[in-house]
Amino acid sequence: MKESTELDKSVEHRGYGYNVAAVNSPAPFMQQFYNKTYTDRYKEPMGEDLLTLLWSLSVSMYPLGGFFGSLMVAPLVNKLGRKGTLLFNNIFSIVPAIMMGVSEIAKSYEIIIVARVIVGICAGLSSNVVPMYLGELAPKNLRGAIGIVPQLFITIGILAAQVMGIRNILGNSTGWTIMLGLTGIPAVIELVLLPFFPESPRYMLIQKGDEKNSRKALQRLRGWDDVDAEMEEMCLEDQSERAEGRLSVLSLLSQRSLRWQLVSITIMNMGQQLSGVNAIYYYADSIYGSAGVNEKDVQYVTVGTGAVNVFMTIAAVFIVESSGRRLLLLLGFGICCGACVLLTVALNFQESVSWMPYISIACVIIYVIGHAIGPSPIPSVVTTEMFRQSARPAAFMVGGSVHWICNFAVGLIFPFMERGLGPYSFIIFSVICLVTLIYIWMVVPETKNKTFLEVSQMFAERNKTEIKVGDGDLPLKDSKESLESAEKITAF
Repeated sequence: MKESTELDKSVEHRGYGYNVAAVNSPAPFMQQFYNKTYTDRYKEPMGEDLLTLLWSLSVSMYPLGGFFGSLMVAPLVNKLGRKGTLLFNNIFSIVPAIMMGVSEIAKSYEIIIVARVIVGICAGLSSNVVPMYLGELAPKNLRGAIGIVPQLFITIGILAAQVMGIRNILGNSTGWTIMLGLTGIPAVIELVLLPFFPESPRYMLIQKGDEKNSRKALQRLRGWDDVDAEMEEMCLEDQSERAEGRLSVLSLLSQRSLRWQLVSITIMNMGQQLSGVNAIYYYADSIYGSAGVNEKDVQYVTVGTGAVNVFMTIAAVFIVESSGRRLLLLLGFGICCGACVLLTVALNFQESVSWMPYISIACVIIYVIGHAIGPSPIPSVVTTEMFRQSARPAAFMVGGSVHWICNFAVGLIFPFMERGLGPYSFIIFSVICLVTLIYIWMVVPETKNKTFLEVSQMFAERNKTEIKVGDGDLPLKDSKESLESAEKITAF
């Protein structure tokens, strides 16, 4: 049952990943449509500046919509629940899919721009609620692996868009509207299947006070009746939640007991998006071309890079519980930092040194590997684990907002950086990777195989606070002893 839930929820993340790359391959044909539509309307060709502006809006409205979606996370998950929010979110996928699919018939490029905002809202919600939902469903010994599954399906979605974008498939003048419309299919699948799966047991117990249905959901997920140990651990967290109450974003920002957790998710999400991953993909086609890859074959090499991304994310699923989150973050940001430095050197010398373009290709692949094992999948896992039930929705709202604002900023600023600094842009990204790595090394603890309350206790020492349970404070030593009585949370 648990595996089915993972797959069903990750279908939505495949749609998110698909939309990340869906406009890349058909870009020339979409721009031709913009120009033709404008010419038909106004009897004159569209100016280059206006075309650039409209295309920039078409691309950048997606992360901006993601930011708006992130702002909706806390109120929706607290009101509708995790499962209810995800069912509601399908509206923001199906409607824009239809809009984009009929845009050519309607002769309106405005429809595409509006649809990109709406589907961005879907991505902003799903990128936060899916990890939250799966993290609350998962037993602690599998929470990391299950938490990476959404990122795996994002990479599969990106790969699917790259494959569909091949000129002989849908990346052409007649297939691009179909390609954009396909984004609604995962939402339809989820809309049909998700009602058969349970709501988060933690949400039902801690936020709704429904112990009976919470126990039933947990028994259904685990596949056996004896879930007393896990219920006891959840009840202990419930006592702590009642002592502190549900937290809004404003109260989250003012809570001393959550200060370092909040700083940590902000730094990790900023590091993830400002590490240069979008810039790497921006440069990839020109790097492959300079290495002698035929222009018509570059699209296939790009698909190969996407396949490497999928493969390494699969590897992260299998190693995260043995290696831990912290090691993968450090290793991933370290690899990205080194790859950016080497890529700067390689790009500067590839015109004068015949074999240097191959070094550039190697740097791109190494960077993709590094990002896939740590910076891409781990921040959402750690965000789930760093916060307890009352603070988690607001924390995802903050982390998601930072994620999408930085994504939007990179898309907006990087073209100007590239024009002014050229290959030296990657030095800035390497510095960001290094700073993020140092912060993680100094501040972020290992959270694998820990209960949510245990992780809160680790941060309590750094925040110089105590964890409250019931009407009083529970000192660190006593709370650890209490947790040990509920320590045995069984695997599948």
